Amino acid sequence: MPTWLASPDDPLPDTRHALPAGSEAPGLVAAGTDLSPRRLAEAYARGIFPWYSEGQPVLWWSPDPRMVLPVAEFKLSHSLRKTLRRFSAAPHCEVRIDHDFPAVIRACASTPREGQDGTWIQPELQAAYTEWHRLGAVHSFETWVDGRLLGGLYGVNLGRMFFGESMFSHATDASKIALAALVAFCRANGIALIDCQQRTAHLGSLGAREIDRPAFEGHLARTVAQRPPEDWTYHRSHWTQLRLDTGPDPASSSVTETSHRPAAP
Repeated sequence: MPTWLASPDDPLPDTRHALPAGSEAPGLVAAGTDLSPRRLAEAYARGIFPWYSEGQPVLWWSPDPRMVLPVAEFKLSHSLRKTLRRFSAAPHCEVRIDHDFPAVIRACASTPREGQDGTWIQPELQAAYTEWHRLGAVHSFETWVDGRLLGGLYGVNLGRMFFGESMFSHATDASKIALAALVAFCRANGIALIDCQQRTAHLGSLGAREIDRPAFEGHLARTVAQRPPEDWTYHRSHWTQLRLDTGPDPASSSVTETSHRPAAP
């Protein structure tokens, strides 16, 4: 049975006690209501994250296997490469980090997603991650065109590890541009792995793959205690990390008007 965290002082259990594959909730570790930055930091450092639906207690998960994106293995399709080349060269297009985090997390919570009835990003989760953002542990990567926020993502940074949380798009490829920028930033700052938590076909197409829990936790043990990046600014020079100049010149591509984790069970 998952551990009930009755008090903020109750420690999270060992992830070896997570419900196994084949159970009703594989990966479920604990339940409890504390979403303080201290609890969140404890959880993420051990590879545990909150995920629950309206009306449920806060549920804490450690899935096995774990979906991760090694930044060295990020896959750029021909069409996305063309889009990024044009985007990175256009003065009216830019990626911003932490420019409007509240707008990003609201958009991640409210943007409709195909095949999903609702969102796992409950109001109390939005408040918790916004507070943690103010303390410097949560960051947003944002796609801006002509002064308008058209897509983005947010996630948690501990040391030299980035945990992706959710993304949204209000324009074709806008969330992919933000993800590509995150990959470039991670390459430039010695962050080798982005946690994607759970398998999706979309993430798999971009180079994400599954690893087992011991391998994931071993990586965390090596990286979360390291010194985090100091400069959370997206510089246009970061695009060189993706080697966008390889391949033929794009004929045409643009971000035109028109999201990571599914709704919780």
